[in-house]
Amino acid sequence: MYNSDHIKNNNTYDAIVIGSGISGGWAAMELCKKGLKTLLLDRGRNVEHVKDYPTANLNPWDFKNGFNNTRQDMEADSIHANAYSPATKHFYVRDKEHPYIQETPFLWLRGYQVGGRSLVWGRQSYRLSDLDFEANKKDGIGVDWPIRYKEISSWYDYVESFIGVSGQKENLSQLPDGNFLPPMELNCVEKHLGDSIRKNNRNRLLTIARVANLTRGWEGRGPCQYRNLCNRGCPFGGYFSSNSSTIPVALETGNLVLRPFSVVSEVIYDDKTERATGVKVIDTNTKEKLEFYAKIIFVNASTIATTALLLNSRSDRFPNGLGNDSGQLGHNLMDHHSSAGASGVFNGLKDKYYKGRRPCGFLIPRYQNLTSDESLPFKRGYNIQGHGERQEWGDRLYNLSGFGKDFKTQLTTPGPWTVWMAGWGECLPYYENKITLSNNEVDQWGLPLVKISFSFGENEDRMMEHIKQTSEKMLLDAGFSNVNSFNYHKPGGSTAHEMGTARMGNDPKTSVLNKFNQIHAVKNVFVTDGSCMTSSGCQNPSLTYMALTARACDYAYNELKSGNL
Repeated sequence: MYNSDHIKNNNTYDAIVIGSGISGGWAAMELCKKGLKTLLLDRGRNVEHVKDYPTANLNPWDFKNGFNNTRQDMEADSIHANAYSPATKHFYVRDKEHPYIQETPFLWLRGYQVGGRSLVWGRQSYRLSDLDFEANKKDGIGVDWPIRYKEISSWYDYVESFIGVSGQKENLSQLPDGNFLPPMELNCVEKHLGDSIRKNNRNRLLTIARVANLTRGWEGRGPCQYRNLCNRGCPFGGYFSSNSSTIPVALETGNLVLRPFSVVSEVIYDDKTERATGVKVIDTNTKEKLEFYAKIIFVNASTIATTALLLNSRSDRFPNGLGNDSGQLGHNLMDHHSSAGASGVFNGLKDKYYKGRRPCGFLIPRYQNLTSDESLPFKRGYNIQGHGERQEWGDRLYNLSGFGKDFKTQLTTPGPWTVWMAGWGECLPYYENKITLSNNEVDQWGLPLVKISFSFGENEDRMMEHIKQTSEKMLLDAGFSNVNSFNYHKPGGSTAHEMGTARMGNDPKTSVLNKFNQIHAVKNVFVTDGSCMTSSGCQNPSLTYMALTARACDYAYNELKSGNL
């Protein structure tokens, strides 16, 4: 997979892919399957499937401090300690080693290793619909998407047939059905809530989450063991990651060269050919500076890192960043908000329990602004994600009194059923939400630090208030008690769905990429990670990144074969 001397002596390829996360892994696989000799670069260490999942089979008592981060962790990693535990810390970066500048609060969560955040993603896999693709044009916000659902539908099919998505078909226009493996099962309190929602709300339903967890063996992987330890890396291949799925397939073709420990500092541009010729790389082990060359380049370093790389790729032709004729590069940063919701206790069903640890919750698909005649105080919409469970000893520890045998009996007896749920809401593409590069501060590789300026607007605030109200009412209508609505007021980045900053569009004057994810003015550079998004929808976005990547790879290969690149 990685031979440093071999790579130094072979610096020219058909294609280069920067980043090996969810979209980068797909790009590498698709290009290799088409016969292109492909160099896959990642700035982090190599992580091999199964071999490099050190905590995958550890028990809770195997961790010195349980699943609690230490005070030293919280002080040293004030950002990433919000995301990791002792079981997953090795899949996240250390704050002090990888600083950035928060002009306003924003949690930039990163995993610098082969596979990136595909090792720790939430696996929720939902399609966008024309409600999303047409929204900017209808609302007069941002720019229009250059594609519609019919142009990506078959690519959703293609991706789902490879990664394996379990789910229930519901025949909703705002949330298109996919090619699903058998769904996981709702538990009894979730079914009770779902029955109440159908009874009291004509346009709402509760369904099991659609997730890239395998309910049966698929493509040599899985099935899911219902351990709910996914973010440690799954030795059974029970969920999709680059490490378990796309990279192994790419390697099997014999066309992939994987080079970890490789920070890409610049995409090299040739003024005469109006094409990119390759990339400049810093070896993180030796600090050696290298160059690699290719006919096509896919930039999939994740939203913020991709855009930072493009901004740093300056030339006489592009003094403000590669492909930045529009001035939009770095702007229109988005992230879903997931702060508002409600929780409650259900006092029935005390004779019921469940088996295993299902690695997903439920979904209440978007039910707002589906038509133009709704008089809501906000644009766009949200879905609600949540889960129902019986309280365990950790939930009841501080609310019980006593000692000895009776106290232990209380703790080990399942408590009442509870439901927690929150809204995942769309963020509008505001020009002022942006990333830029520092003019005077650099990282350990001598590259400019990223500066992030982001805040949610009035539209998102009004949406969060609506989420609180409707979530609370649905629980009350279903007979829950101790119902509490909440808003955690989490900063941007907390949902880890950062997107935008190199948006797709029809007009080179107002967008960075065209309908095939090509940079308008540099036709052999493609960007298919979250930075390409024109709007955010409210659905978890990774499935869309994968579908856009597969589509762009097919287009790039055909264009290359035709001599257009």
